Amino acid sequence: MSRWCASLTADDPVGQVAAMGGRPVPTREGRHALGLLDGPGAATGPYRVGDVYAIGEVTLHNAPELRSRLGADGAPGDCSDGELLLRAYVRFGAAGLAAADGMFALAIAERDELVLVRDHMGARTLFHAHAGTGEGAAWAASTSLRALQRWPALDTGLHLPAVRSFLTFAYLPGRETLLRGIHEVLPGRCVRLKPDGTSVEETYWEPAEVTDERPAAEHANELRELLESATARRLPAAEPVGVLLSGGVDSSLVTALAAKLHDQAVRSYSISFGGDAPNELAYSGLVATHCHTEHQVLTVPGAAVAARLPETVALLDSPVGDPLTVPNLMLAEAVAADGMSVVLNGEGGDPVFGGPKNLPMLIHELHRDEAGVDSRARAYVDSYRKCHGDLPVLLTPGVLAELADAPPVTDLLTPYLTQGQMTSLLNQLLHTNLRTKGAHHILTKVERITASQGLEGRAPLFDRAVVNHAFRVPPRLKLAGTSEKWILKEAVRDLLPATIVDRPKSGMRVPVQQWLDGPLRELGHDLLLGDSARARGLFRQDTIRSWLRREGTLLPRQGGKLWLVLTLELWLRSFEVGA
Repeated sequence: MSRWCASLTADDPVGQVAAMGGRPVPTREGRHALGLLDGPGAATGPYRVGDVYAIGEVTLHNAPELRSRLGADGAPGDCSDGELLLRAYVRFGAAGLAAADGMFALAIAERDELVLVRDHMGARTLFHAHAGTGEGAAWAASTSLRALQRWPALDTGLHLPAVRSFLTFAYLPGRETLLRGIHEVLPGRCVRLKPDGTSVEETYWEPAEVTDERPAAEHANELRELLESATARRLPAAEPVGVLLSGGVDSSLVTALAAKLHDQAVRSYSISFGGDAPNELAYSGLVATHCHTEHQVLTVPGAAVAARLPETVALLDSPVGDPLTVPNLMLAEAVAADGMSVVLNGEGGDPVFGGPKNLPMLIHELHRDEAGVDSRARAYVDSYRKCHGDLPVLLTPGVLAELADAPPVTDLLTPYLTQGQMTSLLNQLLHTNLRTKGAHHILTKVERITASQGLEGRAPLFDRAVVNHAFRVPPRLKLAGTSEKWILKEAVRDLLPATIVDRPKSGMRVPVQQWLDGPLRELGHDLLLGDSARARGLFRQDTIRSWLRREGTLLPRQGGKLWLVLTLELWLRSFEVGA
């Protein structure tokens, strides 16, 4: 298991790869160097097609289709997924990338340029950084943020606008990272790095709204076919498969389809927080019984969360303020311990088909007094209910002064909330959800955590063809009155008990405040009020103390806010980021 790094420079490119911790792999001599890194990942290479070399983390779900498109002479039957993707690129350019479906991050050494490619949805991370100018210009790229942090040519440090973004969204949408000078490649993009220090970004795929007024039954039938195909392509050959089953409609339909389509055992896994914590085990148990899966319930005590939170946060290239990260890791361990290499999940139903975040936004649109996309973007930020409104009392005066001239966080949203590819407001919201939370929270969290256990976490609802179809379905069939994801439910109604299909979404209720008051209390106080946090100077100590004492509010949102701050502090310590 490994990840990769690459460099483009006239000054010893092989040495630059080695400095990032990479083991250089053979390529033609020149400005490029490609290398493999130790650590959890799926990197292989190099691949070669003519004079073009590449290295990547590549899993294709439609390899037979790509082989057919390339023809017998264009793709040897034994070539790897990475070589197959490179061959599609060399033959068809960006169209070859668009025709692929899978999880991939690829570096291509082509002529005197380095070409970076990230998959359509953003399942695998990809970062790049630049140093020098003119003839001394240099580029470095990697699927590992830590590798780029080690690059000697880069003068990096804490990127304060990204701190503000994380506290606003609980993840980092867009290109920014918490390390100054390091940027993330967006999903569906091909970035061409040039030897003079310039770069060109090309979009090879972006979901597009299509008017398709066919009857609802036809849309539901086509969607069902696409869901079955997407699930079938993600099932491992000749081995059991795991499914993460919460009991909601999304994970339940994936479980049902896996049970229907797979010729091996299907094992489902659910979480319990024990004691009196709310749970959905009755629903997940009902689905497991209905689908005849081998079902396991994993109990996650607060003490385990406290003990394992630092190592879990350290796995992530960018922090995610999601209290399910440790439970997700423990689930991945359970699946791996059962000998499986693939685990399916139901992620994607909300951002692709219209989950609960959209209805409040639509209501706001009906009643807002201020016109324009800026008002809509501010409402979207407010809907997160994280720390954005608390920043004036949470961040220190010095940090606030440095952020005074930074672009507003709403700039990360306005490209998707402006009429362009999407004319319907609901589709604009779904596009935003897909390209922000989907690509920079859901998919990347799942990928890094499962990869740490030698697994591949696969999400059929994020399938390219399924997403394309979702933007063909008229908005009234996705949000039908107050019924969310209506078309998705209709497509799978015959697969599941009505209790599962028609139940309102409740979400996983995580006992964050109980953890913070109990097993995480000592860790929270030591980290957030300790010498390291004070020296970094990000947060006002009086505000942190007030939150730790649960002062100033009767609402439980305070626990979620503390969780964000604690996660950020743990991540900064793991990456040894100072002020």
